[in-house]
Amino acid sequence: MADKKKQLLIVTGMSGAGKTVTAHALEDMGYFVVDNLPPTLLGSFWDLIVSSDDFTKVAVVIDLRVKNFYRDLLDEVNSLEDNGTVQTTIVFLDASNDTLVARYKETRRLPPLASSGRLLDGIEEERQILTGIRNRANYIIDTSELTTKQLKQKLLEEFSDRQKQPFSIEVMSFGFKYGMPIDADIVMDVRFLPNPFYLPELRPFTGLDKRVFDYVMEKKETQTFYAKLLDLLKIALPGYIKEGKEKLTIAIGCTGGQHRSVAIAQQLARDLAKNDYQVDITHREISRYTRK
Repeated sequence: MADKKKQLLIVTGMSGAGKTVTAHALEDMGYFVVDNLPPTLLGSFWDLIVSSDDFTKVAVVIDLRVKNFYRDLLDEVNSLEDNGTVQTTIVFLDASNDTLVARYKETRRLPPLASSGRLLDGIEEERQILTGIRNRANYIIDTSELTTKQLKQKLLEEFSDRQKQPFSIEVMSFGFKYGMPIDADIVMDVRFLPNPFYLPELRPFTGLDKRVFDYVMEKKETQTFYAKLLDLLKIALPGYIKEGKEKLTIAIGCTGGQHRSVAIAQQLARDLAKNDYQVDITHREISRYTRK
């Protein structure tokens, strides 16, 4: 695969405009990201990348922390493109002076060129040095009015070659006596419901057994609770999707994770699936009670 043209994103722009957020977002999209690479090392770095089959999407973040090297960036980009093995895309992140000043004051840091301590002087000098590469950029993203989430979404739309994963739900039953699931987003405690454990004819079975399931779900307390739980989730789930969450884990817990939580998790998974959600179900403790 060494002869295949590979993608190289060069992320640069004003200090404080969002390069760190961009680097993390690109990593999440499957890019191999190198931060703060001096431009004079681009050629040597690319020689390593192009000879390897392990990397097809690569991004480098370059800023003005090494001022003299930065002036060589345009020459290095032109040299890379001349070798014919790389498709170079320059992403320039920008923001207004007012926005950058506010961000620097919030973090109590200074721009790389603000040696005298004057924020605006450092920002203006940086803009002047970056003029050439800004004019050469394929994408200019102004982050002045963007939240971190909005910037990540914009990058996803522009540079991800994968379709966004559909929203999915995992419904999990568990027993509190074995510890709460640390990866759950929503935890519901159903230990207040009538417990089949105290009926000798039901104790050996789990909520997957129709007798246990019917005992739990036919109780008035269960029906009242479950109806309200389902109504709550119908309101909440669209909000999670709007916020960009791709997977939600709903954990239903009883004492041992054998009867009540299993029955309710089963019913919840069925009802959410009827509402066109992609649903998986996990019974964390079930193997404890079904071993031979």
